[in-house]
Amino acid sequence: MRLERHADHLVWVGGPVPRGSDAITIGRLVSMRESAAGSGYLHRHELVHVRQWRRFGLVGFTVRYLASYLAGRLRGKGHLGAYRRIPLEIEADWIARRMVASASTRDASVPSSMS
Repeated sequence: MRLERHADHLVWVGGPVPRGSDAITIGRLVSMRESAAGSGYLHRHELVHVRQWRRFGLVGFTVRYLASYLAGRLRGKGHLGAYRRIPLEIEADWIARRMVASASTRDASVPSSMS
């Protein structure tokens, strides 16, 4: 286990994570499985959640997240279906994918002699 300090958040590699997940963000603390720590996508995804927590606060984030999940379940979606329809998760996925794609494009444009 290790704690990594960043400018606006902390990453606890090897910290507690719910079963079936690779990471969880609570406020500015990201707890991530050791096996997932090298994922650039996952780190970016969780950073979006850090910003969401800052934007909405504890109550605002929690209510939005849980209400969206419960609404999905009440519409007959299973756990994964309801989870994937949570707007906060959709936003985090979309932004993280764009950031990874942008980084890949920049990396690909660097001549091999410079990488």
